[in-house]
Amino acid sequence: MKRSPLHTAAANAPDYVRAIAPYVGGKPIDEVARELDLDPATIIKLASNENPRGASPKVQAAIAAALGDLTRYPDGNGYALKAALASRLRVAPEQIVLGNGSNDVLELVTQAFLRPGDDALYSQYAFIVYPLATQARGARGIEVAAKDHGHDLDAMLAAITGNTRVVFIANPNNPTGTWLAGDVVERFISAVPRDVIVVLDEAYDEFLDPSERTPSTAWISRYPNLVVSHTFSKAHGLAALRVGYGVMDAAIADLLNRVRQPFNVNSLAQTAALAALEDTQYVEDSRVLNREGRRQLEAGLQALRLRYLPSRGNFVLFEAGDAMAVYQALLRQGVIVRPVANYGLPAWLRVTVGTAQENERFLASLARSVAASSDPLRAH
Repeated sequence: MKRSPLHTAAANAPDYVRAIAPYVGGKPIDEVARELDLDPATIIKLASNENPRGASPKVQAAIAAALGDLTRYPDGNGYALKAALASRLRVAPEQIVLGNGSNDVLELVTQAFLRPGDDALYSQYAFIVYPLATQARGARGIEVAAKDHGHDLDAMLAAITGNTRVVFIANPNNPTGTWLAGDVVERFISAVPRDVIVVLDEAYDEFLDPSERTPSTAWISRYPNLVVSHTFSKAHGLAALRVGYGVMDAAIADLLNRVRQPFNVNSLAQTAALAALEDTQYVEDSRVLNREGRRQLEAGLQALRLRYLPSRGNFVLFEAGDAMAVYQALLRQGVIVRPVANYGLPAWLRVTVGTAQENERFLASLARSVAASSDPLRAH
């Protein structure tokens, strides 16, 4: 059969690109409503680690005030947002790179520093974007076995070779919720060769108790190979607007800005991030609500005798036996959670911390789903 020109052209893509398994996010509410003929208003989504409170009123007001300028391109350099971040973090604006979510910053690092033949290191069960971004550059991803479902930094240090260009650490880690103390992380960074970029992904940092947070941006002056990434998608409630940032040495930032897309952070996102940054009380209230909700979920999972991993994020990973059967049963009840088989955890599900009412509904639905499952896995 004669192939079309498009088919022929697609076949010419590099093997490492054609081998990529696309990222799959949590199911949208509207998709579940269509597939299962449910009323969207009755569905709760606890699949994507979103803030159940939504964006703060101050952020919503700032967005509304900015709607009149939609015909104008955004500030490609993000001057105002960078200045606000620099002041808050006590770094120079030249050390900040804005991203279309923190995922964008992770991608920019791989784009600037990885090429075919290079290696990137990350932990087993770490955020799936690390291997995807590495593979997209034709580089080799080295997965280091986890320790208690979290990063084994000693093993990761031992895995660094002359081909290693980038090391990814997520703290807290998604999807496991595991966390490493700051002194442990800094000790690792100090031992990494200075020609290897260390990306410290702190997307869930705002959910930590204040005593657990690390002065990671202050480390950059001592370790100029360190990149610290953050997002406004989680605690700040701006997932739809896709805005994040990285803090790093100015020389590293200059390289990332060379490969960054022009206008990668839109005007509404910049405006919203500025307002969110100033609304510190909203973030603190979200942290407290999350802590209480996480305890509610953990208590409910204990009551169901289901194993879970203690989490420092806004989610809990739990073992569900026949996870896909439980997941489908939850969907039929209008509750969306996240399967994590693509992380090598086929018997586990991840649930986002919701409001107290959402958590209660999830636990009640989970009890019914586990009871209906043919092989529920109970903790001993």
